[in-house]
Amino acid sequence: MNALPASFVHRGVVTRLVMREGAIDGLRAELDALGVARPLVLGGARTQRSALFARSLAALGDLPHLLADPVPAHSSVALVEQLAARALAEGVDGFVAIGGGSASDTAKAIALLMAEGGALADHAVRFTPPDSLVAPRLLAPKLPIVAIPQTASGAEVTVSLGVRGDDGAKLLFTDVQLAARLVLIDPRANLEIPAALMCATGMNGLAHCLEGLYSMERSPLAETLALDAMARFAQALPAVHRDPRDVAARAALLYAAHLSGQVLVNARTCLHHAVCHAIGSVTGVGHGDANAVMLPHAIAFNAEAAAGPLMRAAAAWGAPGVPALVDALRALQAAIGVPTRLRDIGVPRDALDRIGAKTMRERGLYYNPRRVAGAHEVRALLDAAY
Repeated sequence: MNALPASFVHRGVVTRLVMREGAIDGLRAELDALGVARPLVLGGARTQRSALFARSLAALGDLPHLLADPVPAHSSVALVEQLAARALAEGVDGFVAIGGGSASDTAKAIALLMAEGGALADHAVRFTPPDSLVAPRLLAPKLPIVAIPQTASGAEVTVSLGVRGDDGAKLLFTDVQLAARLVLIDPRANLEIPAALMCATGMNGLAHCLEGLYSMERSPLAETLALDAMARFAQALPAVHRDPRDVAARAALLYAAHLSGQVLVNARTCLHHAVCHAIGSVTGVGHGDANAVMLPHAIAFNAEAAAGPLMRAAAAWGAPGVPALVDALRALQAAIGVPTRLRDIGVPRDALDRIGAKTMRERGLYYNPRRVAGAHEVRALLDAAY
């Protein structure tokens, strides 16, 4: 058994999870219980065309609500500031985020800006290489968010979010009040979502677990959640890939993703997510696909510096050591059909230097167990993944 650290802090969040078939149909009653009388409803373009989204709107009944335009894959400061101004003007008192991480992150960002005021960028975490991190204290009460997740990223539970800034870089924010107050998981409704999308975003959730194990900020409880979720991902991802119509497999994957989000309440992401954020900001590639490609490379990069935590991860997967864990990640990629090379997800080779430079400004480097010496090390990582 792993020894406890001499001291640690573990945060709790007020998130209620309802997981059952038909959970979406109780949306109106859940909003009433939260005191939400005029929610802003958000979802991506694909989500807003879905039967799930129509069912969610129908579940609102005659409750007044605002419907946001479709949220893009990488939400922007301009969109958040526009929606926050509209929400303030029209008396919004809560949010319903339906779909993936972009919808959840946009709802969080709007809630943050409505509460704190000013310009959104003023509230971002600021990282200056190699080791300066400034995180503003965000104390104003935030409006409640109800999340209906339809990917396996776990973003609805996390207390952090990312929004693309005016220069294309990802601005990151952290506030424990931004975790969804209520999460409704309806595994049968998730059958409408392509299995390929669930598997790619599941690699993001898995990355939350692995980075949560070796992040320079983490708690023992976060490690416990990470190890449990890892084992669940190892079973659920191949099951969803084998039989996309298996409701139980969908439920298992969504639950593993929820646990991975809980990990990040008390741990921070590291180099892997820093690189994936930069890939998305430079190229617009989906975050799930970037995670699917980069995860084995990031784990190999940190193998020596994070040997202890990664040995525990290997044991959770029945792998006899860290190199075998990296091999198991590659085998999982093959088993679930996710992309394995940057060239296959539309990243041009001439973008690699820009990705490397942007990565060096990412907060995740502050929490990484191995110091990143410079953009040349990131470029080597990207070349290996290309």
